[in-house]
Amino acid sequence: MKTKNKYFGYTNKYIRVNLTTGNIKVLPTPVEWQENYLGGSGFGTKILYDEVSAEIDPLSEKNKLIIATGPLSGTLWPSSGRIAVISKSPLTNIYGDANSGGFFAPELKFAGYDFVVVEGKSNHPVYLYIEQNSIKLLNAEHIWGKTTFETEEIIRKTHNDDEIKVLCIGPAGENLVRYACIMVSYGRTASRSGMGAVMGSKMLKAIAVRGYGKVEVAHPQKFFDTAVKAQKLILDNEFTEGESKYGTPALVELMNEVGRFPTRNYQQGHCDYVDQIGSQRLQKEFVVSHLACYCCPIGCDKYYFVKKGEFAGVDTVSLEYETISALGSRCDNRNLESIIKMDRICNELGLDTISTGGVIAFLMELNEKKLISARQFDNLDLSWGNYDTMIKLIEKIAYRQGCGDMLAEGVYRLSKMLGPETEYYAMHVKGQEIPAQDGRAQQSMGLAHVTSSRGADHLKGFPTIDETGYPGEAIKRYGKDKLPEIVDGTQPKYKPMVVKDGEDFCAVLDSAVVCKFGTMFPPALYWEEITEGIKYATGMEIDVHKLKKIGERIYNLQRVYNIMCGISKKDDKLPERFIKEKSPSKRAKGHIVYLDKMLPEYYRIRNWDEKTGYPKREKLVELGLTDAVKKIYSK
Repeated sequence: MKTKNKYFGYTNKYIRVNLTTGNIKVLPTPVEWQENYLGGSGFGTKILYDEVSAEIDPLSEKNKLIIATGPLSGTLWPSSGRIAVISKSPLTNIYGDANSGGFFAPELKFAGYDFVVVEGKSNHPVYLYIEQNSIKLLNAEHIWGKTTFETEEIIRKTHNDDEIKVLCIGPAGENLVRYACIMVSYGRTASRSGMGAVMGSKMLKAIAVRGYGKVEVAHPQKFFDTAVKAQKLILDNEFTEGESKYGTPALVELMNEVGRFPTRNYQQGHCDYVDQIGSQRLQKEFVVSHLACYCCPIGCDKYYFVKKGEFAGVDTVSLEYETISALGSRCDNRNLESIIKMDRICNELGLDTISTGGVIAFLMELNEKKLISARQFDNLDLSWGNYDTMIKLIEKIAYRQGCGDMLAEGVYRLSKMLGPETEYYAMHVKGQEIPAQDGRAQQSMGLAHVTSSRGADHLKGFPTIDETGYPGEAIKRYGKDKLPEIVDGTQPKYKPMVVKDGEDFCAVLDSAVVCKFGTMFPPALYWEEITEGIKYATGMEIDVHKLKKIGERIYNLQRVYNIMCGISKKDDKLPERFIKEKSPSKRAKGHIVYLDKMLPEYYRIRNWDEKTGYPKREKLVELGLTDAVKKIYSK
């Protein structure tokens, strides 16, 4: 159903603000974008491809920042509170995006806008204030230098409204740390790809929004019934109870048991002190209350508080599995209280905990291998597990003080500074630090790190059925004939198919925009349910086949943009450790990542050229990306 050539589920307006001129425009959301890219990261991908040259410096005023909702944002669809942030990444110099939960996305829709495009650069600190029919650029000099939590509090007090939702950066973003994050609402984070540094480069401290409207759907009763059914599928899934009770830290014990939990910079996939940093201890000693994002039936978020000891009085929210790995086992740090403390500091200063822990773990291994000296790094003790040093390094990184100036560049650039003998220990793909999955224990994740459009990443393909050996969902999604190999994490068979399917599906989820908890894990909702939700919300004539094409179109366009930035098959690789060193851990013992078996098949399934890694001409034409053919084949 269309009304005046517009779909429901959207506000059908967006904001374009030029920070150089101060000009603000409200423009119609293109119908063609809705039909071909949905919203969220789909819109961002299209804008980046059309408007941001591959040659530009991501920290220059020529880069653009897109903050986007989707057609399910602000509706009663379960877990529809997420926001997508897209830009050219200062960390990887290719396509970059980040995704956060909370309440900002619904609030932007309630204010009447689908997305915001930020262009140019201000000559002084500013923040963008959006309230229903009022959009203003306001002076932010009084909050420049403040932490993210202070910034949010000051903005709310300034406008005398505790319901304002704030998206902001901390000192790390202001100081252009290449993996600076954006904090969204209280304690939620758009972490990866250095989106906070892009905001800092534009002198944009925050975007604050307050809305009073509502989101209308095309078929209210059908949409309501479908959303209720989707919520029930999530609540009835066998993994939901644990995810709800413990949050993502529930994965600590599970991943440690299968040898997938990175320890000592991926020297191994398990630690012997998991009971000291795992979900059981967190729940027993530190959880004060359970929290949830907008319209979420799972409620994986928690509020944590340290009652006694060295870090008594420290609190944090959203302490994730990834953070426990990055600031815990990866640095061989078994002090859980210090991990809570460091999570709080990273949130305040605006740092991605995955990349932060990755950089520190890299240093600690170089110290162990005697490839660096303490003198090079402010005479700090870089021995494994030294959390006092870790805390000092986090603050140095955020302010680019001392050795923190080098560390703020990320593992890839730091390795280049320190010399070729350090490259073997630099755990990154395409410049982005690898998250908390050892691909030797889960082959699909090893492949997904390589094929992710934003560099090393677990959430672009987000394969999950083989990390737990879950046959029920494997049968439902891929057929019984593929058992048992498809649920065996150490076997490469069928994994390219799983990763490709996951990437296309996750591209849709990031564009709809909904959470991957309830879709990929717990694996409750799949193509059919999401198609119904979008159909009844928007009134689009859409089926599973069309939705799959949208996901494939988005992912292929991201690949095209990366090719324009210089990426090819030669960059689709893992650090040599995963290819040469057999894992010593649990079920992964004796295994490497069998990338040589998986990557060619992945290319074939995607219809990408096996010699170059480029999408073939016929694939791009099939997806309606004829212009992309000229862009990458005219070289």
